[in-house]
Amino acid sequence: MNWYLEVLKKYAVFTGRARRKEYWFFALFNFLAALVLGFIEMSAGLTFGPYGYGPLSTLYALAVLIPGIAVTVRRLHDTGRSGWWILIGLVPIVGWIVLLVFMFLDSQPGDNEYGPNPKTA
Repeated sequence: MNWYLEVLKKYAVFTGRARRKEYWFFALFNFLAALVLGFIEMSAGLTFGPYGYGPLSTLYALAVLIPGIAVTVRRLHDTGRSGWWILIGLVPIVGWIVLLVFMFLDSQPGDNEYGPNPKTA
């Protein structure tokens, strides 16, 4: 839970580096929150549209959009890549696979142009 809150504290911080642990715990808690909100909305009959989104999940998605992009950029920095690599996710199928592989890669050892290694800090 601390990793999730840490990402939210760095709401729009696109500089620096983020460990795999920080990124994946944020993704996990994000997924769990979306499941819980979806269940609440379906139980209360608050869903609308063809995909069944409701007001709670829509507001939550908007609230974590910027922190999600920021932690992804910091994770790319940790692997030694520019944050602009996030745009490869716009390429259908292949882009998402490449981005997913980047998220699984280990940190670049030592300092890089984006800051010190967060594992040693």
